[in-house]
This record gives sequence, structure tokens and C-alpha cells, in this order.
Amino acid sequence: MSARDDELLFEKLRNLPPQQRAEVEDFVDFLTSRARKRIALDRLLAIAPALEAAGVEPMSEEEIDAEVKAVRAARRARKDNP
Repeated sequence: MSARDDELLFEKLRNLPPQQRAEVEDFVDFLTSRARKRIALDRLLAIAPALEAAGVEPMSEEEIDAEVKAVRAARRARKDNP
């Protein structure tokens, strides 16, 4: 996008009522989250062959879920207790 395109987009946003601006912000947050998840998955898939070659046993869905929950809890704890 050019600087002019950016300015046109910002002008459109400025002309929206507050509720619709909030909806746009939510959608941008969703797109950002989706992109982060895709990057994380790509990174995980990139190391999968090395893990297999090293003899690391694959994790079950339950184990993966537990790890994700533990990491999220640790992040929340760090955020709540800086």
C-alpha cells in the first residue's frame, strides 16, 4: 500500500461511527491473531523432521493442549505480576 492508500483508509475509518470502528478494530485483531497462529504452526512444522530424527515421541492432542494451557497461564501470571 502506498502512503496515499493508507491515508484514504484512515479517512474512511475516521468517518465511521465509533461502534463500527470498534468492529474494524476487532477484525484487525482477528487477522493479526490468525497470522500469528499460522507463523507458529509453520515454525512447529519446520522443526518436526529434526524432532523425529532425534527420536522424540510425538505428543498427543491432550499433551499439546496441556502445554498450551500451561504457557498461557504463565503468560497471564507474568502480565498480572510484572
